[in-house]
Amino acid sequence: MLFVIDMGNTNIVLGCVDGKKVLFEERIATKHTKTELEYAIDFKNLFEVYKINIMDVTGSIISSVVPPLTEVISRAVTKVLDLTPLIVGPGLKNGLKIAIDNPAQLGADLVVGAVAALAEHKPPLAIVDMGTATTISVIDENGRFLGGPIMPGVVTALDSMVTRTSQLPRIGFDAPERVIGRNTIESMKSGSVYGNAAMIDGMIDRIESELGMPVTVIATGGLAGVIVPHCKREIIYDESLLLKGLVVIYEKNRK
Repeated sequence: MLFVIDMGNTNIVLGCVDGKKVLFEERIATKHTKTELEYAIDFKNLFEVYKINIMDVTGSIISSVVPPLTEVISRAVTKVLDLTPLIVGPGLKNGLKIAIDNPAQLGADLVVGAVAALAEHKPPLAIVDMGTATTISVIDENGRFLGGPIMPGVVTALDSMVTRTSQLPRIGFDAPERVIGRNTIESMKSGSVYGNAAMIDGMIDRIESELGMPVTVIATGGLAGVIVPHCKREIIYDESLLLKGLVVIYEKNRK
């Protein structure tokens, strides 16, 4: 049984995986002020909530795009499970062919998502990850990671707009009945939901035009489940994509 952790700038996704079965997947807030003991208590509470014996956990792996917290989280895992987790990065085998200008700049989350997508789908692929930023990772027909666009995330863009204006309120992300909003809240919801869905559709169209062939699109991330149903393209939604990728990488590096 593996304890897998995907640490983003806004949330930390925690999961426990037994073989190919995800026993749980939860999110906690990423907080730089929390100590390793506080994170350890969070982890221990999760195991207790799902009635999982920590003695059954034989390994752990971490993907992080928050370097200042990586060691804190790693020590928290060791405190609870009495084992040293693997950390996705240089020195860890992932099997991914990286064709960007500087492979060292590739975020761990993008590596993990690409590895998971390639394990389950035939390339060419486009992997949409909707978190603090919205990223689209492009993998060509030969399985090479080519790169891709990075856009402001749905919440990031909305928060910026609300913060920089005097009269726009904070809103939820339920889709309005129409694209042409008849009031401020309806208009903001239309822009946030349908606008982001249209952006994904449009970017995939441009990616396919540049590649010269169609791609299979897989989406994951916090708000993908809200936005993707309103895309016109066929998109496979996989909320556990990164957890699956962490398991694949762990297996590649297990001694």
